[in-house]
Amino acid sequence: MRKPDETLNAPPTGGSPDAQKISLAQTPPSHAAPASPISSHQLLRSEIRVWTRDLLIAIGLALVIIVFLYQPVKVEGTSMAPLLSDQERIFINKFVYRFEDIHRGDVVVFWYPLDRSKSFIKRVIGLPGETVDIRRGLLYVNGQMIPEPYVPPQYTDVTDFGPVKVPKDSYFVMGDHRISSNDSRVFGPVASQFIYGRAVFAYWPVDHFGSLSTTEASDK
Repeated sequence: MRKPDETLNAPPTGGSPDAQKISLAQTPPSHAAPASPISSHQLLRSEIRVWTRDLLIAIGLALVIIVFLYQPVKVEGTSMAPLLSDQERIFINKFVYRFEDIHRGDVVVFWYPLDRSKSFIKRVIGLPGETVDIRRGLLYVNGQMIPEPYVPPQYTDVTDFGPVKVPKDSYFVMGDHRISSNDSRVFGPVASQFIYGRAVFAYWPVDHFGSLSTTEASDK
């Protein structure tokens, strides 16, 4: 390997040593060629690559969340009208009830107790240990009337039902379209182990696009 000062210390090929030293001293120092400036086209391509990478990462994370936390389902029937319509597409949260309790008013998806190959979607109206009573279409829980603004007058079933006490670890569920709903009035309360999700978001048709939270559902 050549030392940094090897050229300066090399013996001269001709003339006196002093002349050689003077000749080297008079040689102008060399300078590296300036780097060519980066063009705007190259900068744009670099930014596009960064944006594309970030977009793909975001899409990948969204897909992971959807696959593992949410499940798209199609509603069949009109028992949850007007909140949900026939053939509407929604997302359900499959893990929410591993971290929080089921509440009155939640729109839940569960395995049909009489045929576990089928899934139903209904609204929770009675919690474990409560007594459910329906008098001329009005809901009473433990003797207290519960307002149900999500049930339009034209969908109200004015027949009486109950009183029925909800067993431990079970929930009384009903469709909002009371005169056209196969629910706990027919097949009884649903065990918590059969409830596997809560409806959270509608995405099709586009005019129904939006959240299906309990508060918003109650305002319909």
